[in-house]
Amino acid sequence: MELRDFLDPGLARAVNPWLLALLAVTALRLGAAALLPLTPDEAYYWVWARDLQPGYLDHPPMVALWIAAGTALAGDGAFGIRLLGPIGLALASLAVAGAGDALMPRLRPGRWAALLLNAMPLTNAGAVLMTPDTPLFVFWCLALWAVARLQESGRGWWWLAVGALGGCALLSKYTAALFGVGLVIWLLADPAARRWWRDWRLYAGGLLAGLVFAPVVAWNAAHGWASFAKQGGRAGTGEGFHLRFLGELVGGQLAIASPVLLVLCTVGAVTAATVWARRRDSAAGLLAALTLPAALIFLWQATGSRVQGNWPAILYPAASIAAAAFTARRWQWIGVMVGGVMMAAVTIQAGLAPLALPRSMDPTLARMAGWEELARDAEAARVREGAAFIAAEEYGLAAELALHLPPGVPVIAISDRWDLFTLPESEAGQQGLMLRSLRRGEGPSLWPGAEPVGELVRSRDGMEAERYRLLRVRTPAGDQPSALLPRPR
Repeated sequence: MELRDFLDPGLARAVNPWLLALLAVTALRLGAAALLPLTPDEAYYWVWARDLQPGYLDHPPMVALWIAAGTALAGDGAFGIRLLGPIGLALASLAVAGAGDALMPRLRPGRWAALLLNAMPLTNAGAVLMTPDTPLFVFWCLALWAVARLQESGRGWWWLAVGALGGCALLSKYTAALFGVGLVIWLLADPAARRWWRDWRLYAGGLLAGLVFAPVVAWNAAHGWASFAKQGGRAGTGEGFHLRFLGELVGGQLAIASPVLLVLCTVGAVTAATVWARRRDSAAGLLAALTLPAALIFLWQATGSRVQGNWPAILYPAASIAAAAFTARRWQWIGVMVGGVMMAAVTIQAGLAPLALPRSMDPTLARMAGWEELARDAEAARVREGAAFIAAEEYGLAAELALHLPPGVPVIAISDRWDLFTLPESEAGQQGLMLRSLRRGEGPSLWPGAEPVGELVRSRDGMEAERYRLLRVRTPAGDQPSALLPRPR
């Protein structure tokens, strides 16, 4: 696959400055990936990469595969764990640019769509932090590009590419199913697209997506459908109607997409639906189908339960194309500048912390700050107490300790989720120290008989991020769920 496969000939001839800008942004993201501290979730997914399976309790396995590939090339540090993120987002940017120009060759909104997308704080965070949303976003953009090439060329063989890329998106996160929902709505609603129902290659593409996703189904079948049950339990509207979660969802999108770009994407998607209704423009209908139904689903769910701010990220590739095509260029420039300033502020705060903000106002303090220092203090306490290991009940805390404690120190994670891994179990009868966040309150420990011996504080420049209780524990005999976590190679 070559660059010209993503871009129309006119764009390919004039693309050098745009490509150089994309390469520069990618280089900056790689630098940020190497320098910014890892979050607990990233450390947890690193543990997945050291115990590769076709599925996990929380998500499908693609993020573990990406981390395994990155760490094989660049080691078990932040750069290796995050390596494929900036590279994948560069590929996704090319895909969005190619999709925009393939769908609307007269307007040629591709480069502007990619620019709007890259100006969003959400996209930049996804390019640096390695979570399941990162490969999901990349494969969603690639699948969108494949559908755009299908629409442009009329060649049914593109359904096989759509199926393969859609299957990879499903291997990343279950919300990728919304891509299939949008496609089905488009195929049903658009008169010109209905002809594909008579083409066997549409069904072959769907079968290929199912085959790619089949290992996740097999893993769930062998583990009591654990992951499907956990994630399926998040669907629905909970108990009753609540405006609080709806306000959180809208407020979160204003922050992570930026206010101007959120408005532009909303206007663009609604305009695409209007253009389809008036002109039966298949390309506009496709953009609307991949944006508005999923947006309505998220809004509906937010009337009764919390929708995490990152979940709607999949709406923005198609919405950015619509925004680039159907909104004023001057507002697009303003959106790019506002989004860029917001992302620069967050990155500077995460890396340099020029503002002494409390945890409630600074998510970078809460998630990124002080892990190396906490591990150093925990090791000093372990040596002082003569303990054989360090343990934690919270999976993210345990994984951070496994990454940062000195070599040779055993780290034990405690909770039911570890029963689904193939990691070795801890040896019974050993004495160790357990860290327990005070945010968990004073409830009973998973290890009965734990004795408090002190406290540790995780902080950055004197600002407290979290406080932990130190407890003396002994590994119990019996069925206590625990795992001995891997250490950096």
